[in-house]
Amino acid sequence: MTDNITSVGGGSRPDTSVSALKGRTGAGAPAETRGKTTIADGVVAKIAGMATREVPGIHSMGAGMARAFGAMRERVPGGGGGVTRGVKVEVGERQAAVDLDVVVEYGVSIVDVAGAVRTNVISALERMTGLEVVEVNIAVDDVHLPDEEEEAERDEGRVR
Repeated sequence: MTDNITSVGGGSRPDTSVSALKGRTGAGAPAETRGKTTIADGVVAKIAGMATREVPGIHSMGAGMARAFGAMRERVPGGGGGVTRGVKVEVGERQAAVDLDVVVEYGVSIVDVAGAVRTNVISALERMTGLEVVEVNIAVDDVHLPDEEEEAERDEGRVR
């Protein structure tokens, strides 16, 4: 796991005047500039996953096999919710890049849904982490058809 360090400043300028951008330390510095905040990659991935799922038109996330294993994992007690399924992130000191694998609902405009996902993910990440999101790449792996759920329910078995 790579940690992301977001800190204000840390420059090596000999000038010790108070600057919100330089992050001076010590008793005279503003409280919000003292020290550094570390954000794990998993946190960034969870935020991106939740922001993606909030967009209307997104059915699920993950490529084919990831969705299959994720569905089995969710049925096992303590198996995890799979919030980060279909999400890959690269996190640097001040920037992040996100790759998403999504399944969209049939009938929606994929271009509009992708634009809404990008907007929501960038907004959530920049607001919550302070990182600059340099790109959000979206791979649409499948289209969910309305009759697929009915077939899946019939295939589960006769006895419950």
